[in-house]
Amino acid sequence: QVQLVNSGGGSVQTGGSLRLSCAASRYTFIDSCMGWFRQAPGKEREGVAVIESAGRTRYADSVKGRFTISQDNAKNTLYLQMNSLKPEDTAMYYCAAAVTASSCLFLGLNRNFYTYWGQGTQVTVSS
Repeated sequence: QVQLVNSGGGSVQTGGSLRLSCAASRYTFIDSCMGWFRQAPGKEREGVAVIESAGRTRYADSVKGRFTISQDNAKNTLYLQMNSLKPEDTAMYYCAAAVTASSCLFLGLNRNFYTYWGQGTQVTVSS
């Protein structure tokens, strides 16, 4: 059974930074596709960033230039570095893993592409 464990959330002020982690077990980063999503109260879960095993990435327009997705294959861990945080970034953040890398960047910001999900970690940005 694949398991994804989120960590690294917290509360920061506008302009601050946080780094989220997602430790994966029983999931190989070879030929993989993983993403970060977020869900604010009363809103749908939205894709933030996606990375394929070759290292190519794609971002939602709302976070482009501020967030960076990366992965450490040796540690089987996915990261999301978030800089210049804004109050509108406040949400529960989830990592996700797909069972296929095919069309990863094309479909990877769609939550229906993913099979496995982390438990989520809260990010709160105050003004």
